[in-house]
Amino acid sequence: MKIKTCFEERPGNAPAVSPLMRLHAALLALSATVLAPCAFAAQMPPAADAAPTAATRLAAARASDEETVRALSADGRLLLARDRVKLDGYAYCSMSVAASERGDFRVAIEAASRMLVLAKDTDNDNLQALAHRDLAIAYSYAGDLLDAKRYAASALEGKPKDPAQVYAPAHKVLGDVALREGDPAGAIEAYRAALDTASSRYRPLVLASLASAQIAAGDTAAARASLTASGGPPETALAPFFRRIEGNLLLAEHEPAKALDAFSAGLSKVSQDAQGDAGYDNLWAHEGMARAWLALGDTAHARAALDDALADSETMRARFRSDEFKTGLFADVQSVFDQAIGLAVDEQDFGRAWRIAEQSRARALLDTVRGRVDGGVDTQQLNGEALTLAQVRDALRENEAIVEYHSLAHRTIAFVVRRDGLTGRVLPIERRDLGSAVDDFRSAIVGQSPDARAFGTRLDKLLVAPLDLRPGERLVLVPHGVLNYMPFQALRNADGYLIQRHAFALAPSASVAVQLVARERAVSSHLVAFGNPRISPRYELPGAEREVRGIVPLFGQASAWLEDDATRARFRDSAPEGRVLHVATHAHADPVDPLYSRILLAPATQPADGPDYLSARDIYNLRLDGVALVTLSACDTALGRVDRGNEIMGLTRAFFYAGASSVIVSMWQVNDDSTALTMRTFYRSLTEGKEAIDAMRDAQLAVLAEPGFEHPYFWAPFDLTGGWRLTVAR
Repeated sequence: MKIKTCFEERPGNAPAVSPLMRLHAALLALSATVLAPCAFAAQMPPAADAAPTAATRLAAARASDEETVRALSADGRLLLARDRVKLDGYAYCSMSVAASERGDFRVAIEAASRMLVLAKDTDNDNLQALAHRDLAIAYSYAGDLLDAKRYAASALEGKPKDPAQVYAPAHKVLGDVALREGDPAGAIEAYRAALDTASSRYRPLVLASLASAQIAAGDTAAARASLTASGGPPETALAPFFRRIEGNLLLAEHEPAKALDAFSAGLSKVSQDAQGDAGYDNLWAHEGMARAWLALGDTAHARAALDDALADSETMRARFRSDEFKTGLFADVQSVFDQAIGLAVDEQDFGRAWRIAEQSRARALLDTVRGRVDGGVDTQQLNGEALTLAQVRDALRENEAIVEYHSLAHRTIAFVVRRDGLTGRVLPIERRDLGSAVDDFRSAIVGQSPDARAFGTRLDKLLVAPLDLRPGERLVLVPHGVLNYMPFQALRNADGYLIQRHAFALAPSASVAVQLVARERAVSSHLVAFGNPRISPRYELPGAEREVRGIVPLFGQASAWLEDDATRARFRDSAPEGRVLHVATHAHADPVDPLYSRILLAPATQPADGPDYLSARDIYNLRLDGVALVTLSACDTALGRVDRGNEIMGLTRAFFYAGASSVIVSMWQVNDDSTALTMRTFYRSLTEGKEAIDAMRDAQLAVLAEPGFEHPYFWAPFDLTGGWRLTVAR
């Protein structure tokens, strides 16, 4: 396979992202190597009373842009200093190109950050423009549309030697982002601008994207003209994508029978073993056929075609495909699952809808890991066995229920599974509105606003009240999409907060929840803890060290590694020895690539030039089969990339894969004193014989009852995910 160089244009785009993910992409550090220390502050600045003016917002945006470039440049300088082999700027450019093409977005961004440093040091305007172009494409592919636009705009302000290498791809990125954000008119304008400087080789791809935007805008005549002008795919590997655009255009032209023929022609007769992409191409051919059958009014054939598409998803290889973005199709495999779920719900078949929702979560995780973990990934261990509804029901006790959500574009589906059956509810809240509501709720909590109660009450009415939960029922909540960011415990009704009404835990899926709880046993009272790794003064966490010292006496056996001893090597050697692993350090959830989410530890040698890292990718290669519970008492450890078919995929799922059955993570920057009380209460209840789900409830209620800690900011940051029945032997 040919590896492209940095001098060849590339289009770019991203998977769909929620409004909340875009917010976090802007708020979280954009670097995987430079992380601002956690606040651990009791108070946060109050919000300004007056709305910002346009000039103020522009100034803030410019300041943010400057800060981002400074952060990336700082990253690049540290990376260059640590590189054993020094390359020139254009070699890093080629590295960035290749990494984006294979889906290693953090690697691509790190290579581009090196380019920024070298461009500045050598006063090389051409290299700087290429770096901004590569950043735009990497962020766009990764799903961070906000930063994709930021760097595309910067690339257009650059001074490249060959404008075609920079300006056409930058305009293409802006068009891709606009189309994904539901602005086909803006996309059309950007794609036309890309055509002004596009090379003859690049023009067919831009024209294909333009045709997709014109279809979305309802201008089928213009779309037909653009697709014809493209002359077809510039290489045979892109033929399936152009066929799909043709099928989409025929549907838009109200020719469903012809569209059905076009999509059917895309079915591969070659086996998956002989042609690795056959399953992927067949999936989209069957998905298009389903839409054509629906347009023809034949629901039965549409359902059968979607069943075939879901079967294709089981055979297709999990790898990143940049070609789909180049042609403006922006394929999202999860949308196929959404269509199948929606059709099942329309037919009131909630059992079938639940099975497909479970299947979608497994596929999303596999696509994210997609063979990028060293040594490969055991698919069975990654997703577990796909359980039947009967198996899940049989694993529940009489006072337990699994509540599983699935957010569709225009409605949200809630499934409630108990020993005595499954019920389904259609909640009239659209995905976009749900994202805004959760965003408002989280912002009110993190800002310690009194509005948090009102937002929590509103969401409780939308998401919990319709479910007819039984009093005191223990819940296992399976969130979806933006709901992974929501502190369910702070939802509120007339009877109090949800945590006052129900003990609950989270889970990636119902099948995984049952398998994690099956791992559990009464583990020995053996703690291994890490806290306050020595990195530099800005990273010091004296409160975290006190936290660790406060919980050590609660266990029969304990090892605590603090300051200089809290190293990556010590973690690798000592963590597997414990049954409870407690980590009180800084952490960074990577919004670009969940496999680069990382825990910050002390370097092996002092003084340090920066932190040493334990990434999710590293954790996948650890063996922690003896560890039952992992507690990440650090800032934002639960945050990360949200994929619509699965839970937040970062450190949490990595620890499950490594062998843990239960993981506790924080959802925002935590307060020293309230965290210490949370952990002391939780571990005291756990070591006294209570199950983890009840011990976590005890801890949150204890903080809630403490004067000064009544706001959810203090008592609601931690979530228990996974095995809720875990106990520690007394």
